[in-house]
Amino acid sequence: MRRIYKICPASAWREAERQGVYRGSADDLRDGFIHFSTASQVAETARKHFFGQSGLFLIEVDADALGEAVRWECSRNDELFPHLYGELDLGAVVGVRELRARSDGYHEIPELAP
Repeated sequence: MRRIYKICPASAWREAERQGVYRGSADDLRDGFIHFSTASQVAETARKHFFGQSGLFLIEVDADALGEAVRWECSRNDELFPHLYGELDLGAVVGVRELRARSDGYHEIPELAP
């Protein structure tokens, strides 16, 4: 099972749980796909897009369960990032963790499966 990760506000994730589907953030909706990161990309994504923010969840997803809706595309630093073209079926979610902000604005990144 390949794992991919999504950082999102806890309130947005709770709403997704209530609706039974995650449709993405405002940035995702603008770009036409849901942005994900690999385990090795999470820390930089958190730093670049969520620095100093609290109340975040790190959503762990089985990329294989999403099938061909996931495309690996070049993005930051010419790295391949997973992008989901469509809604996230919550059945593909294998874990939800709190992403704690430290006093210096960075986040405590847990050990993640690749």
